[in-house]
Amino acid sequence: MEASRKTQTTGMSTRPILTLTVNPALDVSTSTERVVSEHKLRCGASRLDPGGGGMNVARVVQRLGGQALAVYTAGGPTGEAYRRLIEAEHIPTLVVPISGSTREDFTVDETTTGKQFRFVLEGPELGEAEWRACLALVEAAIPVNGFVVASGSLPPGVPDDFYARVARLAHQRDARCIVDASGDALAEALAEGVYLVKPSRRELGEYAGATLESEESQVDVASTLVGRGAAELVALTLGGAGAVLASAAGVMRLPVPRVQVQSTVGAGDSFLGAFVLRIAQGHPVEAAFRAGVAAGSATAMTPATELCRRADVERLEAELEGLMA
Repeated sequence: MEASRKTQTTGMSTRPILTLTVNPALDVSTSTERVVSEHKLRCGASRLDPGGGGMNVARVVQRLGGQALAVYTAGGPTGEAYRRLIEAEHIPTLVVPISGSTREDFTVDETTTGKQFRFVLEGPELGEAEWRACLALVEAAIPVNGFVVASGSLPPGVPDDFYARVARLAHQRDARCIVDASGDALAEALAEGVYLVKPSRRELGEYAGATLESEESQVDVASTLVGRGAAELVALTLGGAGAVLASAAGVMRLPVPRVQVQSTVGAGDSFLGAFVLRIAQGHPVEAAFRAGVAAGSATAMTPATELCRRADVERLEAELEGLMA
């Protein structure tokens, strides 16, 4: 098992954060004048970023002045490129080597229309020994009384209850488990019980078997999950319509700040990274919710697969605080 780990230096008041990315992606982004079938498309400059839910969460935590230990899988030439990018950002990591090659994702901006095309690849198949090694590494690294963020898709070969198993391990260490997933992986995690889930409207609708078009239906499903103990907090992200947070104390809703949107890639991960960091720093849930919406909006201001900038997040947090005052 390969490991690269640094001492966390976020201060005594911040509880430790562990993130997990079972299916990371080397994000490739570029632009072209127009996307046309059966034509050779001449593209502009390209950009490479180390993507995947948990890793993006760790990167945002670090950009906002905190630090998270990131567990991820890596293999093949793309895995090596991915590792180098992470090392350049000085993210503390624990790496699970796999025989397959780390996947790539592609984002293409069409400059004549402003449309964005996103191609998400499946990822390499993990053998049982590989996903069990990942689970064992997480078990050994779970911070007592800290936070464990399990985020992103599960690659082929990994069982649907993988995140539920992570939640079970977190419970044994008195750690709070946060899950950002969809489909069966989300359902299994909710059946186990977690601290926080962050579905989109589509993801929550698929779970509930409804479209959730109305505000009433959104609040009803989110509140039901809290009421039955599936999650202490449900953060429902609604894109340009803002976000909803359900808890035992009630329901909060926030609009998104007015920003010039360039790309929504990574906005949900940024929401989660800022939310978790603020909670880990001891801020109340309301402040964490504001930070999440601010970070998601700040990421939407950046091009392609770039994530949020700290100055933008803090400025938008202040704006949102004024709305809630």
